[in-house]
Amino acid sequence: MVALLLWKDPQKGQKRIQIEERPLLRTRFLWVEIARSPHPAVRRRRLLAAARRLRKLGVSQVVPPADFSHGDLPEKCGLRITGTLALRRSLAADWVRAGLESERLPVAGARVAVTASVLTGEVVRTVTELCLRHRYVLLDLPYGGEDLCRQLRREYGVSLLLGPSREQLEGAEALVLFDLRRDLSMANPVVLRLYDESQPLPALSLPPEAEAALPEEADRGRLLAALREAGCLRREDVTAGVGPAKSPEPLQPASAPVWARPLWKKTGR
Repeated sequence: MVALLLWKDPQKGQKRIQIEERPLLRTRFLWVEIARSPHPAVRRRRLLAAARRLRKLGVSQVVPPADFSHGDLPEKCGLRITGTLALRRSLAADWVRAGLESERLPVAGARVAVTASVLTGEVVRTVTELCLRHRYVLLDLPYGGEDLCRQLRREYGVSLLLGPSREQLEGAEALVLFDLRRDLSMANPVVLRLYDESQPLPALSLPPEAEAALPEEADRGRLLAALREAGCLRREDVTAGVGPAKSPEPLQPASAPVWARPLWKKTGR
């Protein structure tokens, strides 16, 4: 079970730490309300006490409050703070669109470069979605990209540039990195470091009924990641930027979508 850590204003006669099981989008969560304190030492003491209680209850994962500055405390008690890497990578294509729009750059005609050290399902899905939205997509991949190029051309009639130069990568309007690249300047107008959880997420929109159920005090990105991990939210329920995603008319592939196949397994042969 996942626990939500939430600060609350202290009330006379109420416990400093209250733990209650409640539903959130059809899934049970433990809501942990901790009384605020202006004193950092008191806040740390209460957080540690709450973390120890959660560990005894069998909780292994927590969603922290917004602007949480005590990330080391849950880990000291054996609790894992919900990660956002999977959420970030699932949003990559939509995040590129939102970034280009915020920079007032054309979306369809933008050059989008993707770099990765290995061809995974996440890379295949992201590149496929980008090719359907943008005219120019560049893919820098050590091996395995040829199969993807052929399938994209055969099933969707789109193509991408494989093995771009450093100058071409740095000249793209958007750069999407699945792994750290020390040889690039990162001076592109839009840069997504999908390996780095410290990069701020864009504004994330949900269907109104889901939005109304979320506690405002929780870390939004980590809460959405936990809800997706639990199966409460589908990938298409979360949109980067304000308003619905702007996608091209869907193309009908001859068979299952490219990202639904284990294309990346061929690279080991």
